[in-house]
Amino acid sequence: MGAAAAAAAAAGGRCPCCGKGRCQADPCGVLCLLLTYLSVGYADYVVLEHVLLQPGFRASLWCPFHAVAFNFIVVMLLASHTRAVFADPGTVPLPETAIDFSDLRSSSSSTSHKSRNNEDWTVCNRCETYRPPRAHHCRVCHRCVRRMDHHCPWINNCVGELNQKYFIQFLFYTGLASLYAMGLVLTTWLWPGDSAEGSDSGHPLQTAHRIILLVESVLFGLFVTVIFYDQLVSIITDETPIEQLRNRLRKEPHREVPHTRKPKIALLREVFGRGFMICWFFPCNCSSPSASGPSYSYLPNYDV
Repeated sequence: MGAAAAAAAAAGGRCPCCGKGRCQADPCGVLCLLLTYLSVGYADYVVLEHVLLQPGFRASLWCPFHAVAFNFIVVMLLASHTRAVFADPGTVPLPETAIDFSDLRSSSSSTSHKSRNNEDWTVCNRCETYRPPRAHHCRVCHRCVRRMDHHCPWINNCVGELNQKYFIQFLFYTGLASLYAMGLVLTTWLWPGDSAEGSDSGHPLQTAHRIILLVESVLFGLFVTVIFYDQLVSIITDETPIEQLRNRLRKEPHREVPHTRKPKIALLREVFGRGFMICWFFPCNCSSPSASGPSYSYLPNYDV
């Protein structure tokens, strides 16, 4: 019952040791969360107040269309970001009793042999728990995470097996919102429209808001585009950045094949789900990877 409760708590995004949320709060992660929400809110404010509600746009039928379309992207961005923040990335459950590491050291050769027979299960000396293949320890969360990609301060959480989908969606909608905002700002400058009387398009404050939004959109757009590309490459190559770095540091990197090669579409479906591809764009659990992905038992058959 204790092991089952710990597994259920970890699967629900709670800390198995206290049954509540994550025990530690990273100051950098909290700051990045605040900066993310402030940036998105500011972009939405400038687009509505200083772009769409100006005479050049306000009298056009395009004004409500762009308002609805941009805010839909913002809602999807915030929804995917929230899921990435609060979703369990694939935390490995903690054991109810501590592991006797003296027995492991005394039988290191035997354990090493059995590790190969148990699909390369390893022991984390920080968590003091068994972890499945491709799981790694996060120094910020102080837990092992299945197929850990990296710890991202922008979501104050690890990017792992169970929330990578939401993280990639967050990157996609952030890039799309940045591109949309840039297009709207440039449109108001290149085609100002009929704004003869009562227009404050040349007001210094309004111009400053648009310039700040343009700079913000360019910076965030380029930033998330690079990360989005890296995420897709790591998926279709079936190799996380941690595994890529580990293979580079190996003296003989081509001697060992870490895992079986799969078709690219199968690798994408492991992350985004096995349902319709249209569901890949929505931060919901329609045939989620947690239901179709690999599942691990709580403890391998080690003799220690």
